[in-house]
Amino acid sequence: MHPPCRWTGHLLTLGLDLPPAPAPSARYLPAAQTGGLVFTAGHPPVVAGVPTVTGLVGARVSTGQAAAAARLCALNALAAVTTVAPLDRINRIVKVTGFVASAPAFHDQDTVLDAASELLHDIFGNAGRHARSAIATTWLPFDAQVEIELIVALGPL
Repeated sequence: MHPPCRWTGHLLTLGLDLPPAPAPSARYLPAAQTGGLVFTAGHPPVVAGVPTVTGLVGARVSTGQAAAAARLCALNALAAVTTVAPLDRINRIVKVTGFVASAPAFHDQDTVLDAASELLHDIFGNAGRHARSAIATTWLPFDAQVEIELIVALGPL
């Protein structure tokens, strides 16, 4: 039996399990690899295909609820990466793009996405530091309040 990879060990230390990779809801891949990069599709905060919280942040959803959802989105996106490469091949997180379904007066999208960024740093250390975009939107599929995409650089086996 092989010891767990370093990233799996960090997940366990944090008390986290990587969820099963979410199945796509249409004709797209959860993640695609080209060369040494993996690009994920947008991943909402779902558990077993069901959104954990729905609605606009700043209206029906609090910043704290949305931040917790962003963490789940990041875990779901990491699970998607494992559909094309094992977790231990992740060399670094290159970019996070986050979409936040926001009420008109809500302007703290960066605060919501900070939760995902902090989680990635907790798991990957400095290899989890990344570029990021935080984008407000009026609606996301499944009435989700957050959706996250990752670009991940892979290392050798």
